[in-house]
Amino acid sequence: MDAIIKGYGECVNQQLQAILPAAIGPAEKLFSAMRYSVFNGGKRIRPLLCFAAADAICEASETTATVAASVEMIHAYSLIHDDLPAMDNDNLRRGAPTCHIQFDEATAILAGDALQALSFETLSTLKHVSADIIVELLKLLAIHSGCSGMAAGQAIDLAATGQSLTLEQLKFMHAHKTGALIEASVVMGAVATGKATPQQLAALTGFARAIGLAFQIQDDIIDVESPTDQLGKQQGSDIANGKPTYTSLMGLDEARGQVAELFDQSIKYLAIFDERAEPLRYIARFIVNRAY
Repeated sequence: MDAIIKGYGECVNQQLQAILPAAIGPAEKLFSAMRYSVFNGGKRIRPLLCFAAADAICEASETTATVAASVEMIHAYSLIHDDLPAMDNDNLRRGAPTCHIQFDEATAILAGDALQALSFETLSTLKHVSADIIVELLKLLAIHSGCSGMAAGQAIDLAATGQSLTLEQLKFMHAHKTGALIEASVVMGAVATGKATPQQLAALTGFARAIGLAFQIQDDIIDVESPTDQLGKQQGSDIANGKPTYTSLMGLDEARGQVAELFDQSIKYLAIFDERAEPLRYIARFIVNRAY
């Protein structure tokens, strides 16, 4: 299984290398910032989920790699903007200076903007799939990354800084901020095959929502437990910034219990796929057991 997951990562990295503009020409600084932010050691969880979902339906393909790359560009753009002084004001990302520190704030904003636009451009030029599927993929990514998904979650997160939230409010926020793009990764991987049934898509959506919430709770746990050098960002930054978290609301023990419960739920959704969903199970286990 390690070899399969490694292969997914290599495929998406090759695709990203081909898609991203070379760091040359009059806009060299912008292109350098884009590449810096995409190739700075990310775990590629979302692209991996995209590949694994395609394999659960039939078989991942070059189309899957392109879709996975598009999702990862959206993720990279969101991190660039999330780190900006006007938002979380972080200096470290994955153990390296954040984009606005390495370059400058204006370049970081433009790099995020350009990655977002390039993601949609990439999907619009997909080959060997029908126009209907391309439109559906564009719609899914727009919904899950925009005002009905990730961007809305970010806005709620900013408004909640220093405030007290209920557990349901916290779940709602993270279902949008973190969970929406994880859901998009899984569902888009399946849709891009052109062979997913409504029952399969419903199961994958349930899986993605459960593991997406588990991902965020585990993030809150490791923000408390893991040191800065292991995290790749400042340890305890959420608490320092006054952000509501699962650990502050529930305590560590209950948060760990929630992660375990959500993991079990996610795995149950995959029963209809039998062994074809083994890569998804593998990635889910990694998500809930990681320490960074």
